[in-house]
Amino acid sequence: MTTNESNQGNEGGQSILLAGAGGVLGGHITKALTDTGHKVTGLGRGPGNGIRADLMDREALLRAVDGHHFDTVIHAATALRKAPLRHRDMHATDALRIHGTAHLVEAARATGARRFITESMVFGYGYGHFGPRTLTEDDPFAPRGTTSELEKHIEGMRTKEQLTVQAQDLEGIALRFGLFYGPGGTDALLPMLRRRQLPAPDDHGRVLPWVELTDAARAVASAVEHGRPGQAYNIADRTPLGFRAHVLCVAREFGLPKPMAVPLWMIRPMGYARTMMTSNLRVSSAKAERELGWTPVYPSSSDGLAALRAAR
Repeated sequence: MTTNESNQGNEGGQSILLAGAGGVLGGHITKALTDTGHKVTGLGRGPGNGIRADLMDREALLRAVDGHHFDTVIHAATALRKAPLRHRDMHATDALRIHGTAHLVEAARATGARRFITESMVFGYGYGHFGPRTLTEDDPFAPRGTTSELEKHIEGMRTKEQLTVQAQDLEGIALRFGLFYGPGGTDALLPMLRRRQLPAPDDHGRVLPWVELTDAARAVASAVEHGRPGQAYNIADRTPLGFRAHVLCVAREFGLPKPMAVPLWMIRPMGYARTMMTSNLRVSSAKAERELGWTPVYPSSSDGLAALRAAR
């Protein structure tokens, strides 16, 4: 639960401003932080936030945080309300990653924050086929996109990380998450599978990194306390799976029909989803495990989905 007031600090924890607290990931982050003794104030446009402001409106944001103090600011805001299918579905989030991040960094300085943590993602390494090699944080991040549309998305991730780790007077840390699933995330797939409305082409050996939402939130809490300034960390479980393999796991766990196996040409109109489904990417989270003391409670989608079903 978020609080309506920010404090100079609290017993045994920090005062934290969380942009995106009203989202699915934000809700899990709030719980992970409060469970470890921190005090969280939500920042967003909705009425449930302690500070109401739009990250895209610089002047309004700075007015909203005036007079408040926070130890750490976390950027987990997104413009997405459902899974993006077309490239244009990502455009508002692309803009938020650039302009919203710049405004939030400025607001963080205005509140006297020391640390700034941002939600990044593994697709910042690029969309495409990386072969069997496992990528680490030493690999190039956000190389130029191979198409103009992909460059828009990658530019957003590139700029968001640069603004974070290069911010003067702030300890900037970026967390590069795998694809989210779990409580509040997987739920959207269930009615689509039930109605046989979720096409999923064969993976043909392609895999993607995944991370269960409560595991992702615990990584944020770990970064608040243990992250090294100026660093990026991959946050993913230990079992990469192709998109279809993951959805098959969902269907099996919840006793639902298998997704339709369709040829790639049939999902060409869903340009962004098609690009994501046909990418092949593995990442190592060894750095996060070593430096943040974070390990996934759910090392695979099978484990996380079984826990989700058992909790219902």
